Amino acid sequence: MINNKIAAQIIAESQFMQDILTGLQASPKFMQAKYFYDRAGDLLFQKIMKLEEYYVTNAEMDILTKQSGKIADLITSENTPFDLIELGAGDATKSIHLLKELSNRKLEFSYMPIDISAGIISQLEDHLPKTLPGLSVIGLNGDYFEMLEKGTTLSSRRKVVLFMGANIGNMDVAEAEDFCSTLRASLTKGDILIIGFDLKKDPKQILAAYNDSHGITAAFNLNLLTRINRELNADFKLEAFEHYPFYDPESGACKSYLISLKSQEVRIGEEALIHFEAYEPVYMEISQKYSLQDIEEMAIATGFQFNQRFFDEHNYFVDAIWTVV
Repeated sequence: MINNKIAAQIIAESQFMQDILTGLQASPKFMQAKYFYDRAGDLLFQKIMKLEEYYVTNAEMDILTKQSGKIADLITSENTPFDLIELGAGDATKSIHLLKELSNRKLEFSYMPIDISAGIISQLEDHLPKTLPGLSVIGLNGDYFEMLEKGTTLSSRRKVVLFMGANIGNMDVAEAEDFCSTLRASLTKGDILIIGFDLKKDPKQILAAYNDSHGITAAFNLNLLTRINRELNADFKLEAFEHYPFYDPESGACKSYLISLKSQEVRIGEEALIHFEAYEPVYMEISQKYSLQDIEEMAIATGFQFNQRFFDEHNYFVDAIWTVV
């Protein structure tokens, strides 16, 4: 009998193949950014976050290290028990500052991190109670909305949802609005959403963040081809593709592509043969930037009240506080 771990791996590989073929057989071609994060991709992204050009991580960290007290004041203004639910918690490097502030106040709350990685959830459940004795951690491994629904069944307390790191920027504007509307439908009146947005700024600065001088971002994008070669038995030639980022300061869309440098065919698996024209683009990901007006309009359009906002010292980034109405 195939054990559960092997069965899950087979299902994941089948879905990976299906998603890659769907994207590369489409016109125009695209890939799903969630597949960037294999082991090598994780390491490359950690390097990206340490780059001088990549300001996003430090900007939000500046907010949380210096202003968690003020954010905590807003969360606890009702003086009632609550659940702090974080979508895409990762290693909680940023949210730990808010967790410390809330824990120091001896409040009645539980932390419910949601992440697609079972390993991350296990790590948080083990590590955080040691770092913050007395903290109740209820890890939820899976899809955002499925796990959010599970969180609401586990507890009837009011909800404070964290969606940090400009993750909303990984969607185009229409997708982001749909996401926020769905999120609103999962919450009840008076619940709070704390959501991070990367702000529109000097276009050259934004473009540099996604086209660093060390070539790490390019390697991060090209690594997906390496992963497809390894896991799906493909024959991509990495030197035949080039990373190309583009920023439109009007719309705020910063997009990354891989450009086929010649007319070529790539085999994926035993049967699929994908043709690329010379200089044909493959859309890889978006990092959407917002103005303050854009953010306020999105809050209102999706059923929230725009409450308050917290900026880093350079006004590169904002953590906005929205309340469900």
